[in-house]
Amino acid sequence: MSEIVVVGGGFAGVWAAAAAARLLKEARQGVPGGVGETDGTAGPEHTVRLVTPEDDMVMRPRLYEADPHTMRVPLDRILGPAGVRRTAAAVTAIDTARRTLTAVDRTGGAREIAYDGLVLATGSRLVRPEIPGAGHLHDVDTLAGATALDAHLHALPDFPKDQSEDQPKGQPEGQPEGTPAPAPARWTAVVVGSGATGLEVATELVHRLRAIAAPRGAADRVRVVLVERAAAVGASLGAPAAPVIARALADLGIETRAGVTVTAVEADAVTLSDGSRLPARTAVWTAGVRAAEPARLVPGRHDEAGRLEVDAFLRVTGVPGVWAAGDAATAPTGHGHRTVFSCQYAIPLGKFAGHNAAATLLGVEPEPFAPGPYVMCLDLGDAGGLYATGWERAVQLTGDEAKKYKRAVTEQWIYPPLDDGPELLRQADHRLRTRRSNPV
Repeated sequence: MSEIVVVGGGFAGVWAAAAAARLLKEARQGVPGGVGETDGTAGPEHTVRLVTPEDDMVMRPRLYEADPHTMRVPLDRILGPAGVRRTAAAVTAIDTARRTLTAVDRTGGAREIAYDGLVLATGSRLVRPEIPGAGHLHDVDTLAGATALDAHLHALPDFPKDQSEDQPKGQPEGQPEGTPAPAPARWTAVVVGSGATGLEVATELVHRLRAIAAPRGAADRVRVVLVERAAAVGASLGAPAAPVIARALADLGIETRAGVTVTAVEADAVTLSDGSRLPARTAVWTAGVRAAEPARLVPGRHDEAGRLEVDAFLRVTGVPGVWAAGDAATAPTGHGHRTVFSCQYAIPLGKFAGHNAAATLLGVEPEPFAPGPYVMCLDLGDAGGLYATGWERAVQLTGDEAKKYKRAVTEQWIYPPLDDGPELLRQADHRLRTRRSNPV
C-alpha cells in the first residue's frame, strides 16, 4: 500500500490531506476528464494519513477575539468523511532517505510511519523573548495561550487593588487641574508588536476590557498601550494603511510607544527599553514568528524564519518525496514576491501541495503554485476594519464595510465543511478559490 502522509492539522495540513484524497479518489473512479484520470487500477492502494497531536483544527486567525475556546472544529468531522486517516501523535524525527517518520502519541509511545509522499504543514510559532518575567507575558498564538489570556481578563476584577484605584476618578491629588486620573494597573494592558496580530489584539482588547470593567464602574479607566520596536506603529503594513491605522488607534484611545520594546515584565508592571515603567496587569506579546520546530527535521534549505524553500510545485528543494505548505514553506508567488505567514496562503499552499504529492504518486503532471492576489484585511475593533490589496497595500475599504468583509472571511469562508466528505473534496480542488479577491 502507498501512503501520502500529511504532518500538521492547521489550514495547510487539512487542505493538503483533502486535496490528496480528492485526486486519489478521481484516480480510483477514473473520472472522465479529471486531472487524475487513469485506468482506475492504481488508485485503490493509495491512502492519505494526517499526523498531528491535536484533535481539532484551530481557527487561529480568530484567537484575538473573546471566547477563543470556541474557535476550533474537530478534525475527524472534517476529514473522516473524506476517508482521511488520522494519527494523534507528534512527529519527532523524519528520515527522508528511508521515507519514514517517528511519531510519539499521548502515552509516550513511539511508532514509525512510512510514507511515499510527505507534506510538511506544521505551521508557525510565536518567538517569545528571553527577558526577566517573560512568564507573565500572554499571547494569542495558540488556543491554549488565547484561552489563558481570556481567563486572565475575566479574573481581573478579583485582583488586589492598585494604589491608583483609591484615587477619585476626577482630579488626582496634588496634580495641576486638567491632569487625568491615573489608569489602574488592573485595567491597563500593554500589547507588544504592531503587525496585523498586535493591532487586532490591541483594538479588540479595548472592547473586551471595557465589557469586564463596566459592571465595576471602571470602563473609563481602561488603558491599552501598543509598543513597537520600529520607528512607527504599523510600519510593516505599508504606507497607505498608516493613516487608517492611526485614526483607528486614536478613536479607541490606544496609546502608542514606538522605537522601544519591553525589557522586563512583572505581575503588575511592564518596563520598556527607554527606562519607563508602565503599571499593567496584562501584557500580550505578538512580535516575531518562525516556522514550527518540525520544519527543522527536514534537511532542505531554510530561510531566516526557518521555513523550507520550495520550488514552483511546492517540492522541498533537494529533498525528493517531500512537499511543504503553509507557514512551513516559503514559496514564490510571482513578480519577485514570496508567501507570508497567513492563512490566505496556507489554504492554497495546502491544496497545491496535497494535489502534487498525489499527482506524483499517480504519475500525473503536477501543477505550479498559482495563488490569488495578495490582500490584507484587519479587524480594528470598534473602529471598524481595513481592507487593502496588492503588495503596495492599496486601501480599498475601511470602517464598517471592511469589518464586515473581515468577519465574512474569518467566520465563514475559512471554515471547512463538517460531516460532508463530497463537499470537502469539491472545495479541495486547487483550482477553486475559497476567498474573494474583491469584496465589492
